[in-house]
Amino acid sequence: MATLIIDPESVPGWGVDADPENDPTYPYRARENDDHKGEWPRPPVQESDVEILQSIEHVRTPAVFGTSTPPSGLSGIVRRGAFRWSESNWMHWLLLMGADRINVVEGIVQDVSRGKVPNIPAEMGMGAEWEHNKKGLATTVGVALVATGGVVLLLRERRRRKQRARAVPGTASGDTRRGTAPGRVQPRREPATSL
Repeated sequence: MATLIIDPESVPGWGVDADPENDPTYPYRARENDDHKGEWPRPPVQESDVEILQSIEHVRTPAVFGTSTPPSGLSGIVRRGAFRWSESNWMHWLLLMGADRINVVEGIVQDVSRGKVPNIPAEMGMGAEWEHNKKGLATTVGVALVATGGVVLLLRERRRRKQRARAVPGTASGDTRRGTAPGRVQPRREPATSL
């Protein structure tokens, strides 16, 4: 693959930060003047009427935070547990990822309980997969179908084995009562005695 050489001056927006008068990092680069100390008044803290989970590394909440999805249910319990760990600890992030997976299941249950059937293929991005990655989608669907078929066959075979084990030879067809086959003698059980 050949490397294409582009004249930087032909790129729209090239050099927009070249003007030192329009440099947003200027106050932090040059602090020798009194008018560029880099200090600023903290904005007022956002009020909240829902629970906000906060990292143990921070002593106060940020000025702005989201309140649309407060922690709730089992996923909320897992999230609260995650925030007992430092952000530098892998357990913090594993618990948060687990809480996200639990929250997906909670959302499906909530949708069904409200009478709404979730469109799981659309929510999983199947349309985009079909448009941009048909081979990957076909592979995923194929593996899922083979796995589902294997589970169905396994369960069907287990059911047949149980029915054969319950069936008594010499009885009417379809009668699956437990019993002893004719000609077989069951060993006699002695009553348990205590010493």
